[in-house]
Amino acid sequence: MIKIDAFHSHMNQVQQGQRALSQLYILSTDEPLLLMEAKDQLRKLVKEKGFTERDTLMQDAQFDWESLLSSNQNMSLFGDKKHIELTMPTGKPGREGAEALKQFAKQLAQNSTSDPDSITSIYLPRLDSQTQKSAWFMALDEVGLAVRIEELDRSALPAWIKDRLKRQQQQLPSGEDGQRTIQFLVDQFEGNLIAAHQEIQKLGLLYPQGEITEEQIRDAVMHVARYDVFHLSEAFLTGDMARINRMLDGLKGEGEALVLVVWTLSEEIRLIKSLKEEAILGGHVPSLLKARRIWGKREQLLPGVVQRMSIPVIDRALEMIAKVDKQSKGMMAKDMPLDPWDGLRRIGGLFSLK
Repeated sequence: MIKIDAFHSHMNQVQQGQRALSQLYILSTDEPLLLMEAKDQLRKLVKEKGFTERDTLMQDAQFDWESLLSSNQNMSLFGDKKHIELTMPTGKPGREGAEALKQFAKQLAQNSTSDPDSITSIYLPRLDSQTQKSAWFMALDEVGLAVRIEELDRSALPAWIKDRLKRQQQQLPSGEDGQRTIQFLVDQFEGNLIAAHQEIQKLGLLYPQGEITEEQIRDAVMHVARYDVFHLSEAFLTGDMARINRMLDGLKGEGEALVLVVWTLSEEIRLIKSLKEEAILGGHVPSLLKARRIWGKREQLLPGVVQRMSIPVIDRALEMIAKVDKQSKGMMAKDMPLDPWDGLRRIGGLFSLK
């Protein structure tokens, strides 16, 4: 699979006539905005290249896989070239679908030509390593261009925001004011790129080209962060207390079930203890993570947490999360704040210890 930057480069080369369109594109991501933009770019270019008819297929429990196989063979009544789009929301085709996709890949390979009558795009959620090694996916990858669109990490948000502003000829203040402003925007937009995109477009409508002040941005931008327990877990692993407090406030305000938050953090703390104990015995933490199929941001953060937190601190965190769990079920817990959300803040403090 290639990354999104390589996909954009491929699209530019096709646009300039330096290479031909692939017969098959597979886009995989859990980030709706980035998928939507990649789709739009692909659709626009495919249409410019003469594939003016579009067939849209959606896989569900009643999906007829024969419709995919036949769509690639049936020409339009008017002789137009076709762009076939198949969306697979779960990324799990099942046994019948897996066989159909392998057959579809074989069909494409046999009919490969520099001037195809159809282009196919398949849209998938983020695929785990096991799915990427499946026979059906490997068959598609061999005959097409598979693109992995990574979720935008928090650390990449400042550059992403500045680039979006630059596209509409706007920029942030320089120096300390600019740093404060970009941090404000990151806090507002975290986990919700679609809302961030909309708010940045709104800035383009409200203010002229050039520099936008911090005051103008604060007046215009709504709070659009989308908090969830998985981002909270990441905040705990970084030990960023300001972010932990902000996300706990957000989850509490949005009515997130405390029991789900407690379960997620409990699992994370138990994992850290297991990794710590194995590391003490000589285990290599990155290898231990790979064996547990842990990747992405957690794979990057967990080694530092394991090194930073001692066994007594981890045990204290486990003891405290067990007490918060009791509180989430309506029971009293000794030596804990009355509000269990404040107990979670105390646990966050253990993660921030150096």
